[in-house]
Amino acid sequence: MAAEKLRDLSQPIDVALLDATVAAFYGTGSKEERTAADHILRDLQNNPDMWLQVVHILSNTQNLNTKFYALQVLEGVVKYRWNALPVEQRDGMKNYISEVIVKLSSDEISFRRERLYVNKLNIILVQILKHEWPARWQRFIPDLVAAAKTSETICENCMAILKLLSEEVFDFSRGEMTQQKIKELKQSLNSEFQLIHELCLYVLSVSQRAELIRATLATLHAFLSWIPLGYIFESPLLETLLKFFPVPAYRNLTLQCLSEVAALSFGDFYNMQYIKMYNIFMVQLQTILPPSTNFPEAYANGNSEEQAFIQNLALFFTSFYKAHIRILESTPENINALLMGLEYLINISYVDDNEVFKVCLDYWNSLVLELFEAHHNLDIPASTVNMMGLQV
Repeated sequence: MAAEKLRDLSQPIDVALLDATVAAFYGTGSKEERTAADHILRDLQNNPDMWLQVVHILSNTQNLNTKFYALQVLEGVVKYRWNALPVEQRDGMKNYISEVIVKLSSDEISFRRERLYVNKLNIILVQILKHEWPARWQRFIPDLVAAAKTSETICENCMAILKLLSEEVFDFSRGEMTQQKIKELKQSLNSEFQLIHELCLYVLSVSQRAELIRATLATLHAFLSWIPLGYIFESPLLETLLKFFPVPAYRNLTLQCLSEVAALSFGDFYNMQYIKMYNIFMVQLQTILPPSTNFPEAYANGNSEEQAFIQNLALFFTSFYKAHIRILESTPENINALLMGLEYLINISYVDDNEVFKVCLDYWNSLVLELFEAHHNLDIPASTVNMMGLQV
């Protein structure tokens, strides 16, 4: 009887009954009850009208599993049927999800308490964005940035949304969107990045709130590999990151950001900034982790944060040297800083961890190959070189 009542979607669903069915599925009942609940929930999920009940369910349940079930139904619709829905239904759902996110993240207590739920709502919002933005939701980034300025918890959640958006567009979108759509989203993110850049710098210069600063650094990390270089080198961004590097609470996130910057390579235009960045970094690193440290021992005895720091350090040095070792080699005043960094990397290579060793080994392999080729080329007579049209 209860099952029939739930399956009748011509009227608002009985949320208490749905809560009981979800609870039975998650194991409060017998095996038979679980199986029956599973059947009902699957039938509901497969019903094309079920998603119209989502707002009613989310507004009337306190049960996290029920909320997640409703969002699962919605996610299926967003992924596979969104563009076929009438405009007013799309707009209604878009506005509802945005409002719930703002409401929950504007209050510190509800934001922390409902964190899992807010995270899931963020994911759905980004799925909707992949269809709606920029053509049908042009104001999304300006509105998000404006909302972020109204409260620190809303700002923290806006950073999480921006990070998800960057990851979706740049890392996970293959196979889910056409190349044309991916290109359009990348262009939109690029053209609107100034607002995001200003927001990140503003937070890092004025906020005292650790969670918000960490969220901002994590978002920057997702963005740094693709944003226009001027935002990194012609703004206070790099300076700001280097300021955060010595602070233990932000050290790993900042180092990940600096590694992204170190891996970028676009000709010689920003060589001086790279030299300055490297030298400041080396001065700070010596106070954080003196070169005389026994790295294998420090790693073996370190907590997960300290171990991650050594892993991130290996990535920073190898990324920097692969892209920019030439500029450090070419000026005598930078040779000492370069040698000290290489010594750090040698010491890190002794750490008993496969991933760390692979990162170091990959770099030593490319360095030795380069040295061998340079030496080998010097042995070829000049006439041969000219005949072959090669340049040493």
